Amino acid sequence: MHQIEPYYSWLKYYNVADDPNSPYSGKEYNYELYSETIYGYYIDPAWDFMGSETLFIKILYVDYNRGFIIIEFIGEWNDALNNDIMHLKRNIVDHFNYHGINKYILVGENILNFHGSDDSYYEEWFDDMEDGWITAIGFRDFVVDEMKNYNVDSYINFGGDLEVLEWRTLKPVVLFERIHSIIGRRIGLI
Repeated sequence: MHQIEPYYSWLKYYNVADDPNSPYSGKEYNYELYSETIYGYYIDPAWDFMGSETLFIKILYVDYNRGFIIIEFIGEWNDALNNDIMHLKRNIVDHFNYHGINKYILVGENILNFHGSDDSYYEEWFDDMEDGWITAIGFRDFVVDEMKNYNVDSYINFGGDLEVLEWRTLKPVVLFERIHSIIGRRIGLI
């Protein structure tokens, strides 16, 4: 797991440590020291702790003018034991909602498993979005299936033409515009 790095090619557009509105503002990354682990396996030092021992994130891009954020994940999303959605909602989502973010793109290629619980935090997050939305790309099929078993798909948009496989080849704003257009058609805004 230590060889899985968060996507770094967008650092020229956005660096979470340089964003004064970010909860990681001013963070200094030591790429020589591997200290964080998931189930005893070291992970790359570029991943950020958000309150869960099994789920780490990297905020890849934030655009406060357009109100969107792109977050990449690594680990096991475990609502049953670690209440990961609570940590994500309280420590990251609530923080960025306060700064006007209401459109969330979650990148889950490195989510290895999902263990659900109730959907109350997802519902709360969805209710907080007002004119926004939450979408997930790159999640493995079995993870999406398990999320659907816990009704998470009622709050997070998955699949179909949202599955932008070539997201890394796009600039962050282009990825957002493509997903925003798709979501707009899905929910009748366009």
